[in-house]
Parts: sequence; C-alpha cells; structure tokens
Amino acid sequence: MSAIAQKILVVGGNGFVGSAVCKIALARGMEVTSISPSGKPFKTPQGHTPAWVERVEWRKADAMNPESYADILPGVDAVVHTVGTLLDNTQYKQKMNEGDILGFIKYLTGFGGAPPAEQRSAYDTMNYESAVRMCETFVASKPVSGHSRVRPFVYVSAEDFNRPLVSSRYFETKREAEQRIEEIVREHPGYKGVFVRPSIIYHPHNRPITVIPATIFGLSARVHDAMPSYIPMPASVLRWLGTSVFPSAADKTPSALNSMANLLSIPPIHVDHLAEAICVSLDPAKDIHGVVGVREMRQLIGLSQTESEEPAPHT
Repeated sequence: MSAIAQKILVVGGNGFVGSAVCKIALARGMEVTSISPSGKPFKTPQGHTPAWVERVEWRKADAMNPESYADILPGVDAVVHTVGTLLDNTQYKQKMNEGDILGFIKYLTGFGGAPPAEQRSAYDTMNYESAVRMCETFVASKPVSGHSRVRPFVYVSAEDFNRPLVSSRYFETKREAEQRIEEIVREHPGYKGVFVRPSIIYHPHNRPITVIPATIFGLSARVHDAMPSYIPMPASVLRWLGTSVFPSAADKTPSALNSMANLLSIPPIHVDHLAEAICVSLDPAKDIHGVVGVREMRQLIGLSQTESEEPAPHT
C-alpha cells in the first residue's frame, strides 16, 4: 500500500488505541512519531515488544506543554490525538489490561476511585484541554517548505454509549473538544478536523476484558440491523422514552436512555479496525472531515454493516 501521509504525530502512541494507529500507519508506509509523558515505547500487557516498535520515533513530551513537542509539528502531515480517560483513577486501565473484571467494575462504579470533583477535573484536562492545546499548537506551526496539502487533526472522541455507568462529563468533554477543535481549524484553511467516534473498542489479547461485552453488544447490533424498521426494538423504545417520556433535564446532554440505546444498536469495533479507519481518513483524496461514526469507519475499511468483525490482518 502506498503512503497516504508522509509523516504523522500520534499523541499517546504507546497506549491502547495509539499503539494500534502507529502499527497500522507503519504498514501503510508512513513515518510515525509518538509523544507521551513517559516517552517509553509500546509493550504488550504481557511485556513483549513487537517488531514494529523499532520503527517509531518515541518522544517524551507533555500535550499541555507545547514547548516539549513544537519542534515536531512543522514536519508532520497530520496529528492523531488518542489521549483520553474514562475515569480519574488510571488504575482502571491496568485492570482492563489484566482482564480483572471485578477490579474494573470497582473503579468504573467509583468504589476505590476518585471523588466526582476529581473525575471532572481529569475529564477536562485529558479529554478537552490536552486536545485543544495540541490543536492550537499544530495550526500555529509553519509547515516545512513545499507542503501544500490540508493537514488533518484527528481526535479520537467517543460515541455516547456508556452512560449512566460512566459520568456524563466524559461524554460532554469529548463533545466540547470536538466543537472547539472545529472552531480552531475553521479559522485556518490549511487544516481540518476529523472526529472519530468509536463505541466499545476491543482486542482479545491487549484488552481481554473487552471481548465479552463486545460479543454481547455486537450480536445485539446485528439483530437490530436485521430487523425491519416497523418492528419495535429495545433501542428504538429507549430512544423514544429518552426523547418523549423521560427527556434529560439538561439541554447539554441527551437522556442516558439514548446512550443505552446506542450501546444496544451501534456495533463494537476492533482496535485495529479503528486504527485502519483513522489512517484511511488521512488520505487527501477522500476529503474526510468532521464526525466519523462506527458505521462510517466500517465503510472506510470495506467492512459491511452486517458481517462480524475479524481481527485486522496487521501484526
């Protein structure tokens, strides 16, 4: 496959989603630089270092501190921002990697986690401020001589599917970041925003805890897709209740019933397929911008809406 972007910067390239983006981008012939607070290369939960890791430039940098990465930006064609948090207490990610279902539920429900005020602060910092600061610095950078293509800023957002189990502030900060990034790039014609909104992201080896919910809700989504529109399904009933009977008291966030409907009807996505869709979105010929949902991602990578996902072919 020919390269569709010469060089990209992945923010959080040693994380779950970021590492998949690095791997797929390399397979497509791109040069990849990753920045993270540790600067350490990616390792699997089992402690292994895949061969592709040696081909990534790993840099230590703080997304909130432009001076730590500003020198990279003039030479990249795109930035992919994969940093975010579901909860304030980052130990939940360790529980997911270890497959500790009980421990994950403990942190997800707040038992042993951070107080709500601290969670809101983490959401604002990691989901909103880090992305906005990075985008502001990106559009302020002067591309190297000869660069004439529009430079994408890809923000890994999220579909609204996990409320009320997860705080509404998680969803709100994602949407606020999308809105602010769109405002920024609108003022800079040489840039565009791409907002990918995955649902449940799974991987059988790197995140074994995600396989069971992905299987259950993947089946639910296929059943919903297969049924004629005139047959009431759980998702449509929940959306009707959330819109007409029990609407949200706040205009800012839809009812949690709508979120539950999305969980039942939007298919999960393999992390490698998410990464593949992100890399395809960088292709200038496709002119992809704005919101890209799960179904649009499946179309981008040639996966039909009814077939089950299989692990992406890259290793």
